[in-house]
Amino acid sequence: MSGLPVPTTPANFLALPPDQSALETASAVLIPVPIDSTTSFRSGARYGPAAIITASAGLEDYDLELGIDVAELGIHTAPALEPHVGDPEQMASRVRQAVAYYQSQNKLTGVIGGDHSAAIGSALACLDKYPGLSVLYIDAHADLRDEYQGTGWGHGSAARRIAEHCPVSLVGVRTLALEERDFIEQAGIRVCYWPPGDGYVDDIIAGLSPQVYVSVDLDALDPAEMAAVGTPEPGGMRWLELVGLLRRVAEQRQVVGFDVCELAPNEGPPANSYTAAKLVYKLVAYARAVS
Repeated sequence: MSGLPVPTTPANFLALPPDQSALETASAVLIPVPIDSTTSFRSGARYGPAAIITASAGLEDYDLELGIDVAELGIHTAPALEPHVGDPEQMASRVRQAVAYYQSQNKLTGVIGGDHSAAIGSALACLDKYPGLSVLYIDAHADLRDEYQGTGWGHGSAARRIAEHCPVSLVGVRTLALEERDFIEQAGIRVCYWPPGDGYVDDIIAGLSPQVYVSVDLDALDPAEMAAVGTPEPGGMRWLELVGLLRRVAEQRQVVGFDVCELAPNEGPPANSYTAAKLVYKLVAYARAVS
C-alpha cells in the first residue's frame, strides 16, 4: 500500500495491486534487463523494459482468447537489473544469476529486454534447472555468429552461445551471414526460414523437448506491425502467426521461461510498446493457463 489517502497506480506490469503482484504468491516473475551495449544498428533497447511496463497498464486483465483474468495468475515485476556495460559476458552471468534465483522458487521467469544478448543468461539459467531443455528462438536474424563486433556475447551471437549447451530451433529467420549459414549446415541447427512452408508449426513442435524456453526478438514481426526495433527486417511474421505458434507450443510442451527483447521504443510509434506488452502478457497466459 502507498499510504496515501487517494488511489494510486502501481508501477509494475499490468499495474497490479499487491495481492496480484507479490512475489510469494505470483506464478510468474518478469525481470527487466535494460541493456543495449551490443546493438549494431539502432540503439535504444535499453528503454524497452520501462516502455513495456508502462504500456502494460493499458491492457485489459481479462484475455478474450483464453477467457481468463491474467492478473489472477499472479505476476511479480522484479527490480531492473543494473547493466554491466563494460563486459557483455559479465552481463550474461548477471542475468543468469537473477533468473536462477526465481527459477529456484519454481516461478515462470520472463526477461524483458533490452537487446537480445539478454537471452543467453536467461536460457542457460533455465537449462540449469531443466537439463533436457530446448530453446525456441524466434528472430529475423540467425544470431549464430561466433563473434561480432569484438564480442561473442552480444545480440549477434546469442543463439550460438545457447546452441553450445542445448538444442535450438530458429524460427522467422530471413537474413543471415555466410558464416551463420555454414554453421547451420555443419551443426545441424533446425531453422524455419520465413516465409515458411506448409505444416511448419507441427515441424517446429516436433523438434522441441518436453520443457521449452521461448526467446523472442521483436524484429521477428514484420516492421508494419513492429517498427520499433534495432534492426527491422521486411517480410516478417504477423501478430496472429506469432501468437498462434506460441499457443500451439504451450499446448504441447511446458514453457518454463521466456524473453521478449529488442523493443527500441523511440524508433517507432507508441503502439509498438503496447504490442510488446501484449506479447509478454500472452506468453505468461499461455505458459500458465494453457499447458
